[in-house]
Amino acid sequence: MKNSISIDPSTLSTKKLHSILLSAVAPRPIALASTVNNKGIVNLSPFSFFNVFSANPPILIFSPARRVRDNTTKHTLENVENTKEVVINIVNFPIVEQVSLSSTEYEEGVNEFIKSGLTEVPSEKIKPPRVQESPISFECVVDNIIHLGHEGGAGNLVICKVVQIHINNEYLDADDNIDTKKLDLVARLGANWYTRITEESLFEIPKPIFTKGIGVDKLPKHIFSTSVLSGNNIGRLGNYKSIPTTQEIEESKILPEVVKVLAIKDNQEKLEALHKIVKLHLENDNLDIAIKILFCL
Repeated sequence: MKNSISIDPSTLSTKKLHSILLSAVAPRPIALASTVNNKGIVNLSPFSFFNVFSANPPILIFSPARRVRDNTTKHTLENVENTKEVVINIVNFPIVEQVSLSSTEYEEGVNEFIKSGLTEVPSEKIKPPRVQESPISFECVVDNIIHLGHEGGAGNLVICKVVQIHINNEYLDADDNIDTKKLDLVARLGANWYTRITEESLFEIPKPIFTKGIGVDKLPKHIFSTSVLSGNNIGRLGNYKSIPTTQEIEESKILPEVVKVLAIKDNQEKLEALHKIVKLHLENDNLDIAIKILFCL
């Protein structure tokens, strides 16, 4: 039995392809976009085809796609094409149900702020209002709109330059930096699924930005001889700054836990025992000790 299936996207219906893409490319941050039309009527709608693409200049991009079912466009797209302004409000858990409600396809002229119960706050540099309940809001001018197609499901990249930022003090730490733990962000998945970024779900990975990790290819080949070390374990070991010195390895060999392992006569059993020690140290964030023990064999 094959471990995977291969699909030519041209053989799928747009609806099926849309479902695969949204389920696979996730989680996606949500842009709650507030706009106004030429008459000043406000519109509010969420989009999960959204991300940040540049800091200098500060550029956010979101994509109001053409509706799959009937190839019509959304009021948000029509508004930004006409006024070239939008506020992108960030979505967190305390407002996610109201944000979902704002996605309802009401008739033109209906104010989703009122329907969702969210509060309009005047922007400082552009006409569309921002969402008071949002933890962070970006006032933006639209630099460009790139239409990716003219059929149902086609995206329209709205390239937005940030001209003003509003951050609720509640979500700042003592140094006035945004506190990820406090933000309680949510993100979009496929179908009706969302995910919540709680403190319990957060984890950190040291980045080899200033010092190059030695790479998995520089680790002892026996790392692949057992199933004890996971891909994440091996990746963390490969992120270490340097191969342990001979002295460091010899000092590690006299550690009581290592002495006991080295005394095991069966090679496979010895490897598994050593890898278990390495794994335990990795789980306790003792990378420096783990990699030295790994090189003891």
